[in-house]
Amino acid sequence: MPIIEAVKGIYPQIPDNCFIAENATIVGEVTMGNNCSVWFNAVIRGDVHFIKMGNKVNVQDGAVIHATYQKSPTTIGNNVSIGHNAIVHGCTIEDNVLIGMGSIVMDDCVIESNSIIAAGAVVTKNTIVKSGSIYAGVPAIKVKDISKVLISDEIDRIANNYVKYSSWFKQ
Repeated sequence: MPIIEAVKGIYPQIPDNCFIAENATIVGEVTMGNNCSVWFNAVIRGDVHFIKMGNKVNVQDGAVIHATYQKSPTTIGNNVSIGHNAIVHGCTIEDNVLIGMGSIVMDDCVIESNSIIAAGAVVTKNTIVKSGSIYAGVPAIKVKDISKVLISDEIDRIANNYVKYSSWFKQ
């Protein structure tokens, strides 16, 4: 059974059509949209500030989503993939975004729609990733503009695949 529990009387809000892996942890003020999935060993800690997730968000294995106490909540839009072992902390991620495996997005960053954060990238505090950008490196910098093909072939494909994968576990 996943760990899903209240913190200070606030219980996570998770629609019935979401998949939560048996060893995932979701605590506190977490609100999820429809068709989300939280995979093995992922942690979503809404204990120090709220975490709000849109529809069709997948939080892959080992990823951590947290916030900063009374200062920086975490807001995630629709159709977002948070890659394996990524850290998303006290930031805003808009719609149609891919956060690559092992990347880190720090406090008060804004990742605008239709963007990709490359695997292993570190997006430092207060960075604004403009819509349609690909950021990579440590610290992350813009490496190029995203093409419409990458939006459909990567961002949409991965988000849709995770809805499909989660259905395998609901049977």
